[in-house]
Amino acid sequence: QVQLVESGGGLVQPGGSLRLSCAASGSIFSINAMGWYRQAPGKQREWVAAITSGGSTKYADSVKGRFTISRDNAKNTVYLQMNSLKPEDTAVYYCNAEVVTVARATVSSWGQGTQVTVSS
Repeated sequence: QVQLVESGGGLVQPGGSLRLSCAASGSIFSINAMGWYRQAPGKQREWVAAITSGGSTKYADSVKGRFTISRDNAKNTVYLQMNSLKPEDTAVYYCNAEVVTVARATVSSWGQGTQVTVSS
């Protein structure tokens, strides 16, 4: 069993910054790709950013140049540094990880989500 726990969400003014964290725990042998998604009210969940185990990153066009994804493999943790936040970034942010368990099964795990609200 694998658990992902996000933290770091909150209320921030436009132009401000937040840093999200997501820590994985449980029956983990290794973690492949990790990523962040978000879901705004009334909209479908959308992909935001991803990072491979080797550190290669990709971003959605809407956040490119403003958000930075990183990870600490020793801590099984992924981060999302969000700068120059806009009201349209308001959403529940979810982390996702492709985990290889100690039983050598590959599972896609999700966190419970953390609310980010950008408003003056």
